[in-house]
Amino acid sequence: MQLFFTALKFMKFDKPKSVGALFGVIISIFLVGQQTGIFTFLTNAMCYYVRVNDGYVWVTDNKTENVNALAPIDVRLGYEIESLPHVEKAHQLVISNGAARFTDGTSAGMSVVGVELPEFNGIQDGIIYDGKHADLIPDGAVSVDFFDSKALGNPAKGNYFEINGKQVYIAAMTKGARSFGGGLISYTTIARARFLGNVPISRTSAFLVKVDEDKHMEDVVNYINANIPGVKAWMPTEFKNQTILTVLKSSGIAFSFGTLIIFALLSGFVIIGLTLYSAAIDRIKDYGTLKAIGATNGYIRKLILMQAIIYSIIGFIIGYALIEGFRNGIANAGTLFTFSPMIKVGFFVITAVISISGTLFAIRRITKLEPASVFRT
Repeated sequence: MQLFFTALKFMKFDKPKSVGALFGVIISIFLVGQQTGIFTFLTNAMCYYVRVNDGYVWVTDNKTENVNALAPIDVRLGYEIESLPHVEKAHQLVISNGAARFTDGTSAGMSVVGVELPEFNGIQDGIIYDGKHADLIPDGAVSVDFFDSKALGNPAKGNYFEINGKQVYIAAMTKGARSFGGGLISYTTIARARFLGNVPISRTSAFLVKVDEDKHMEDVVNYINANIPGVKAWMPTEFKNQTILTVLKSSGIAFSFGTLIIFALLSGFVIIGLTLYSAAIDRIKDYGTLKAIGATNGYIRKLILMQAIIYSIIGFIIGYALIEGFRNGIANAGTLFTFSPMIKVGFFVITAVISISGTLFAIRRITKLEPASVFRT
């Protein structure tokens, strides 16, 4: 405890430098958290369809590696899949591309997602916040997302618009249906999705295979891949990860965000290192006096590290509060993401590493100091 209060006294001695070191910690952790959050949102959007339907075995064309680029497959394969052990149902899922045009002249690309009745498999539980699943049954009924409203001229439930030149109306509003690339997501029945996207009745984009027990999912995947040609079965986690990997490989997103995070870490390291080194030089006589009255190099190291720990704790609290403010702010625009407990722990570890690593300059300088030198004129 005495070490803690001594560290505080050293920090209070030169408040501008202490504030500078703390500022470096806060800026670093905020930038890391900001970029991590946006990257998380983008990767979640890349695999949206799989992420919200992770209770099924996915069956796609055998060349498909990206859920956002599904090739049509024969619907008759569903009967063969349903004949397999442990399979309860092979639900068809149709995702067709369309061009939406609203009455005010606004237009946008749209993915029309068709699901089977009456189960509505393929629509995430809770995603419809204004309306209900049954509202999508009447002729022409589709959904649009709340966060896309402003870009589309603020359409309301009941408003009519066109998809691929065919009239539809807004029967329900979703909240948080976000796809990669900025295209809109509209849910409707599978028959209407085929009609709007000109998809033949003999074709489907994928099968969502319901297995009787989760422990049998991998057995079903292996059997389909070994015995049914032309298709590939995926465990949901595998398909999700493969989709993210495929998109990242074909874009510079990972490199861009990785570079920004690395620069944020380096900037924090340099700011804290130089600030603490400068503060140590200014207080060189104080450290020398401590050594002269018997303080060991080990004690000096602990004293400097204690200051770094205090910076990291205070910096993390303030920095993470700013991250949460940023997260809540952009959530209002539909950029939704959350941090897992492990990521939060990772943020604190990063903060501590930045702070402690930054003290190495000061520790090296002070531990080499000769105690008698502080008394020389």
